[in-house]
Amino acid sequence: MHKTKENLKQALGGEAQAYLRYRGFAVQADEEGFPGVAKLFRAAAKAEMVHAQSHQCALGDAKEIIENLKSEDEVQKTLANLKSDGTIQGTMENLKSALEGETHEFKQMYPAMVQDAVEEKATEARYSMEYAMSAEMVHAKLFKQALENPDAKLEAAYYVCPVCGHTVFEKAPKKCPYCGVDAKKFMEVH
Repeated sequence: MHKTKENLKQALGGEAQAYLRYRGFAVQADEEGFPGVAKLFRAAAKAEMVHAQSHQCALGDAKEIIENLKSEDEVQKTLANLKSDGTIQGTMENLKSALEGETHEFKQMYPAMVQDAVEEKATEARYSMEYAMSAEMVHAKLFKQALENPDAKLEAAYYVCPVCGHTVFEKAPKKCPYCGVDAKKFMEVH
């Protein structure tokens, strides 16, 4: 399971970075008057945290990464650094960056990692990465829609599956199409 463990560590780090970037992108979108886009970034950030926690669980370690993400002081310091180093840009650039990142994850990164997990018979890691890969595909679609119409989706909320990070707009499905979680467990994001 050597490859899979390394893949999980890499994926965990990537999900943690995406969580932080999307938190910062949400603040930027709010500041620029794009509340619907800000809501989407907050929902995607919540989903990235779900993925990070799932990968951590499959790894059985790396708790300090998740603990740092739960510390609001640490998050605020990191967001300030992301702003000053140019990672957080204008909302349209942030949407493009998010779309590119999510597309890379579901088209290249996760398929290879899932294959390694299958070959190494690492079932928990496989499921964690398959769930993340499925959610990243949905996120890419949502970011593409937001790029095409950043003033849309102002009123309703997003809903995030607490198991796989699947993200939907307006209403949670009766059951998550990826992991089967009931709608009542979806997390609402405004």
